[in-house]
Amino acid sequence: MENSNHGEKRKAVNNSLEKIDFEIPSWKKIHRSILELSVEIEKSNFKPDIIVGMARGGWIPARIISDCLGNPNLANVSVEFYENLGETKSKPTIKQPISISVRNKKILLVDDVVDTGKSVKLVETHLRNKGASTIKIASVYYKPWSIVIPEYYQKETQLWIIFPWEIKESVKKILEKFQGQNRTRKDIKNRLIQLGLDSNILESFIKE
Repeated sequence: MENSNHGEKRKAVNNSLEKIDFEIPSWKKIHRSILELSVEIEKSNFKPDIIVGMARGGWIPARIISDCLGNPNLANVSVEFYENLGETKSKPTIKQPISISVRNKKILLVDDVVDTGKSVKLVETHLRNKGASTIKIASVYYKPWSIVIPEYYQKETQLWIIFPWEIKESVKKILEKFQGQNRTRKDIKNRLIQLGLDSNILESFIKE
């Protein structure tokens, strides 16, 4: 996952929770988008030898695409870049390199969102250095300021996305960033409900 509320052409995340624009897709919406993404890949006649999911956000999309394309050859690369809500290190680093041979293989590189593009570019270079013959990128979301444009994506957005597989992590980061800035946990919870997060799920993550 490479998800921020800013990029090369945008300012840092605003310190006001009210001024941050979120998109909070449901499991059903995400699943539909990944199915449509798989159809797009299949129609392009690109037949990857290996599907590589970028940890951690790319794992679930990669698994669903694997199912849809009938390709069980999955691998993983882990990248570290984002530290907090909209806060990054100076550059991404690979924590877990590719563990199988990709030499002379066609690779479909999958992530949930391509934001700055720096992480996916790093992994693309890593795979090329390992001998991959062809690399194409698939992402559910793509942000217009990215230095990399995926060959396949479902939606362009400028919003901060909270995926259904990272709700607890996102809520924790939001609390860390905004609690104490004249905001109580109850205030933050109510704001997140307004943004579309399920109140029952939030109850288990935010204690009064």
